[in-house]
Amino acid sequence: MGRRTYDLGDKVDGFVDTPYRAEHFVLSHDVPEQVAKGETTFTFVTDGIESVLEQAEAAAGDRNVAVGGGASIAQQCIEAGLIDEIQIHLVPVLLGEDIRLFEHLGDERIELERTRVIESPFATHLRFRVVKEN
Repeated sequence: MGRRTYDLGDKVDGFVDTPYRAEHFVLSHDVPEQVAKGETTFTFVTDGIESVLEQAEAAAGDRNVAVGGGASIAQQCIEAGLIDEIQIHLVPVLLGEDIRLFEHLGDERIELERTRVIESPFATHLRFRVVKEN
């Protein structure tokens, strides 16, 4: 996750009741003086997107690593070619102004293959595989 997502979550609930019981890696330019306390642990990484993903993958072992919490981190991962799959949970509510998920990706075409769609009255869950050129 990015620092903005960390700061928002810390202000809301201190990450005490998060359903994600995995170590979190936060990409940031600086480390806060006081890190949120609770069942969730946070590692702050200040040396770039590749480094934060390497550390998260090492901690995950054979499990998947999820990149989430904000458009900026997702954009950096997509631009660097570090994403294998994209999951979008589309909720029928417009929130207004924020960072657009697929903005600032440059002119290069990124091909996606739809692998799953689940519809419900509350959300449409979309899963895509990122097609990588050989």
